[in-house]
Amino acid sequence: MPGIWETHMNFSLRSRSLFKTIAVVLALALPTALAISSADARVGGGGSSGSRGSRTYSAPPSTTTAPGSASQFNRTYTQPGAGMNSAATAPARGGLFGRAGGFMGGLAAGFLGAGLLGMLFGGGLFGGLGGLSSILGLIIQIALVVLVVRLAMSWWQRRHTPQAAYANADAGAGSGPQPNQRGGLGGGLGGFGFGANANNAPLEIKPDDYEAFERLLGDVQTAWSNEDVAKLHTLATPEMVSYFEQDLAQNRARNVVNKVTGVKLLQGDLAEAWREGETDYATVALRFALTDKTLDRNSGTVVAGSEQPGEVTEVWTFARRPGSGWELSAIQQTN
Repeated sequence: MPGIWETHMNFSLRSRSLFKTIAVVLALALPTALAISSADARVGGGGSSGSRGSRTYSAPPSTTTAPGSASQFNRTYTQPGAGMNSAATAPARGGLFGRAGGFMGGLAAGFLGAGLLGMLFGGGLFGGLGGLSSILGLIIQIALVVLVVRLAMSWWQRRHTPQAAYANADAGAGSGPQPNQRGGLGGGLGGFGFGANANNAPLEIKPDDYEAFERLLGDVQTAWSNEDVAKLHTLATPEMVSYFEQDLAQNRARNVVNKVTGVKLLQGDLAEAWREGETDYATVALRFALTDKTLDRNSGTVVAGSEQPGEVTEVWTFARRPGSGWELSAIQQTN
């Protein structure tokens, strides 16, 4: 009998420890999950993704539409000091360790591998769970590893962002560009300003270009809502489409679909425009109205977002190569 009671007590202690661990993990993960569900809906995932050529790591000038700063990229193929040509040829390494590469990728993979092997042999981060609880322990380990890796990747990216790029951009621009901006929707151009607004290599942005930017704003949102990847390939760079595909795959895994409708440009102005080699770039600030809602694929009920229209201010960069039209190259959130 003492042996039976001893076994029972050990099992009870392990169970209580397991439940406490689950409670801690849920407490940490729930706010993150809620933030992701509300911020990762519309096209671009509510984050900053893409490339701005050699200025990827330089902050675009503030404008009347976006007087604050634009967020640094949390998804980009461009390495520090590299331009768009490097970004275009960079391998599309998706998944958990895709953007870390090198040291961080190996560290994360080794960490996860050690945890999985530990579970197989009865150890791991929560060793001694045993039996049925091993499955729950494995899930908990994976969740914690994901959180740790994401934090480490974010730190690693911030650590290696060349701060000098900001100072060089300001010095090269002199007193900085003076954005031309008209409020409202005047001139049929959705409030875009006119004239060239370049830094080092002059580039004239014409009324037709502004019309193309406004048209892309609506077309990209429509193709995203329809999950039309083929159409997105005609509207955005391969890098941006790769991010769209990742986000759409996550929506399908959650059995939801995001619908962005009623897109209307309210105000926009040019931050900067320049040329690198044969590629033209234009970064514009956009304030637009939209209805952003996420629906259950089966029932069609709204699970996130709202039926009511709202407003968003983002900084979009467009790229144009010889023989091609403008295409979306980057989306940045504003601070």
